[in-house]
Amino acid sequence: MKLLIRALFFILGLAIMTFGVCMTIKVAEIGVGAWDALNVSLTEKVGLSVGKWVMIDGAVLVIVVSLLLKKRPDLLSLLTIIFIGSLVDFWLGTVFELFEVNQMIGKIGMLLIGILIIGFGASIYIQAKFPQSPIDNFMLAIKERFHVNLMVAKTIGEITALIPAFFLNGPISYGTIVITFTVGPTIQLFFPFFEKLMVRLQAKY
Repeated sequence: MKLLIRALFFILGLAIMTFGVCMTIKVAEIGVGAWDALNVSLTEKVGLSVGKWVMIDGAVLVIVVSLLLKKRPDLLSLLTIIFIGSLVDFWLGTVFELFEVNQMIGKIGMLLIGILIIGFGASIYIQAKFPQSPIDNFMLAIKERFHVNLMVAKTIGEITALIPAFFLNGPISYGTIVITFTVGPTIQLFFPFFEKLMVRLQAKY
């Protein structure tokens, strides 16, 4: 039963988180997160869907993390990124195909609500303690390999995606800065509630 609860947190959390990600992608012209900017630019320049590039980036990062830590590749994290990529394509191809946001106030609103939803979903999915996404593992690998704190490691990880996204003319703007500095605090806002909820549910069942 405890495994089922964790699985529900994992699936529900990722479904909510990717919905928020797709909200920010929908208004990409005012800027999206670093990795999303890279994936959107690759879709526009090369082809394939955004979700497919999420998976490809993830596969590359699994190898990079393995080299950084001199360990075997964490193949289970590939399953997480495949699930995330599939959800991104699902949301973009269904809900977010149904409407357009043209007014600037609407775009800013979508961005801010999207950030809240990302933080909400991430704080749920983290509780499951299932294999993390390759992007999260990349940040942790940078921290361990170069002996820096999480903030520095996260910044390095974001720059790793921003540089190629910039040269590919990806959707980098003020929204990118907003996302970079607000997603972490938003996750922290919701995290304690779902941490306590997970403990209560596992104690009950």
